[in-house]
Amino acid sequence: MTQSEREHILKLYQGLRVTDVCDGMDAVGLQDLGTMDQEIRPLWRDTEGFKHRIYGFAHTVRFVPTTRRAPVFATVEEHLRWKGEWYGQLANGPAVSEIRLGDVVVIDAAGVRDCGFIGSHNALTWIAAGARGAVTNGGARDTDELIKQRVPVYSRGVSRGIRPGRLELESTNRPITCGGVFVRPGDLIVADGDGVIVVPWEKAEAVAQVAIQIQEEDKVSRRQLYRKLGLPSDFTVEPR
Repeated sequence: MTQSEREHILKLYQGLRVTDVCDGMDAVGLQDLGTMDQEIRPLWRDTEGFKHRIYGFAHTVRFVPTTRRAPVFATVEEHLRWKGEWYGQLANGPAVSEIRLGDVVVIDAAGVRDCGFIGSHNALTWIAAGARGAVTNGGARDTDELIKQRVPVYSRGVSRGIRPGRLELESTNRPITCGGVFVRPGDLIVADGDGVIVVPWEKAEAVAQVAIQIQEEDKVSRRQLYRKLGLPSDFTVEPR
C-alpha cells in the first residue's frame, strides 16, 4: 500500500472495537479467523481515553532459540562486549529504519517464554520511528516502565531474560504465526481490551465498512439507554 492508502485504512478503523472487526470478518466469510489466542492481552488499559488500543499494519519479526551457548567470561567487560556483539550480529531486530508510520511490531517468539522480546528501550525506539505498538506471543520485560511510558503492548506474559545466549533473529517482514494466527507483513492489526485480531490486508476495507455499520447501530441503541438511565454521554456513543 502507498502511505495515502494506509492512512485511508487507518482512518476507517480508528475507534472500532475488536468485537466490531470480528463481526465484520464474519460478514465477509472469515469467521473464526484472525483472532489471536486469548492469552495475548494488553499489558495495561486506559479506561478513560483507550490509549492502549492499537490500529496499524503488521511489521513482522521472528526470533528462534539459539544453539550457541554463552561462554564463561573472565571479566564483566568481556561479557558486556560479547552481549553487544550478539545484539548487533545475531539478534538486532526489527531494524528501526524499516519501520513505517502506522506499523505494529508483531513478534513470533517461537515458543520461548522467559525472554524479553519487548522492553522499555526497544519499544520506545519503535514508537519514535512511527510504530503504533507491539504484539508478541512471548513476553515483555521492564513492564513497570512500559506501563509508565504508555507504550501499547500486547503479550502472553511478563519475562525477564535478554536475547544474547538465548535467541537469534530469524527474519523480519516475512509471514509468521502469532497467537495461532497467520500474520503477513501489511496485514491490519486491531487490539483492545478484548485481545488482538488480524485482518488480511486485501480484506481490510470490506471488513471496516461492515464493522463501522455494526458499531454505529450499537451506538444508536446505547445512546437511547444512556438517556433512559440518565448517564452522561461519552465518546463511546458519539457518532463517527
